Amino acid sequence: MKGYKNYNLGEKGYFWRGVAPDFNALDDTSMCSRLMFWVPAGENPDVPNAPTPQTLAEYAYDKVKVPGTEIELKPEARSTVNLPTWVWLDKGTFKEVKVRAELPGTGLWAETTAKPVALHLDPGTEDAEVFPASGDCQINDDGSIGTPYTKGAADKTPPCGIRYLRATDGTPYQLSASVTWKITWRGSDGTGGDLPDGTFETTQDMNVQEIQSVNR
Repeated sequence: MKGYKNYNLGEKGYFWRGVAPDFNALDDTSMCSRLMFWVPAGENPDVPNAPTPQTLAEYAYDKVKVPGTEIELKPEARSTVNLPTWVWLDKGTFKEVKVRAELPGTGLWAETTAKPVALHLDPGTEDAEVFPASGDCQINDDGSIGTPYTKGAADKTPPCGIRYLRATDGTPYQLSASVTWKITWRGSDGTGGDLPDGTFETTQDMNVQEIQSVNR
């Protein structure tokens, strides 16, 4: 290699150098102009800005992919004034998602875990009630939310749902459902902590009709 003598022959290790994806974000770029240096296998460079388990945790955080927020509704897409719309998700839909990042040859690793903690409903109008009143439906240990609608339950109060109080006038309400994921990490050196929560939202049109009655 140009600029280096043949040393450490027969030894296991790696050449390291500092790089910066964005020089404008760094206060100190001196490491980026330093020539590559040798570090024995199994060791981490003892230099500023060397990788740490938290560095790997943040990398893993960017790779977390969670299930899409697709809720079940009854009635679907069209509701009736003063009758509840049931909202639920089948079990196993939302469970922990883990991503592990490792740095070969150093023993460094970090595991990032995303755990769903709440489903929040926003009916898209003030002329509505949500169940529960906070709009936050509990996510059960098996990954289910709410209770599936069953025949004959149309006039009952769902554990997770919405009751619209005013009909739409040609423009549907935008029902929003968002799942918040609490994200934590742990590393090879016993460190760990929290990373920013992730919230993923989906919306769908909801048309609401008045109950039609006939008087005789």
